[in-house]
Amino acid sequence: MRFRPRAFREEPEINFIPLIDVLLVILIFLMVTTTYSRYAELQINLPSAEAESPRERPNQIDVAVDSQGNYAVNRNTTPFVDTAAFSDALRRAASGMKDPVVVISADAKAPHQSVINVMEAARIAGYGRITFTTQAANK
Repeated sequence: MRFRPRAFREEPEINFIPLIDVLLVILIFLMVTTTYSRYAELQINLPSAEAESPRERPNQIDVAVDSQGNYAVNRNTTPFVDTAAFSDALRRAASGMKDPVVVISADAKAPHQSVINVMEAARIAGYGRITFTTQAANK
C-alpha cells in the first residue's frame, strides 16, 4: 500500500515581468546612445580664409548680396521677387553650363535670409554645388 500521496510535479513558470524590465532598459539605452544622421539637401563647401590664389572655375555663377539685401548675378543687379523667379535668373546666368558652381559673395552685414534665399533658389534650379567667398583677415 501507498500511504504517501503522489508527488505532483509542478510545471515551471516563466515570469515575464523581469524580462520586460530588462528589454525596456535596453531599449532606453539604445535610444539615448544612438546618433542620428541629418541629411542636408545641399552639399556646401565652406572655404577657409587662406591667402592663396583663387582657382579658375569656368562653370561659375557669381551671386553677390549686399548689406541691404540687394542681389547681383554675374555683376548684373537682379531683383528678388521670390525663389522661383530668382532660380530662373540663375538658370539664365548658367546659359548651358554643365553643373555650374554657385559662388555666393555676401556682405558681412547681409541679412541671413538673403543668403538662404540664394541657396534655396540654387536648389530649385538644380544646382547642388555652392561655395562662399571669404576675405583674408588683415594682420
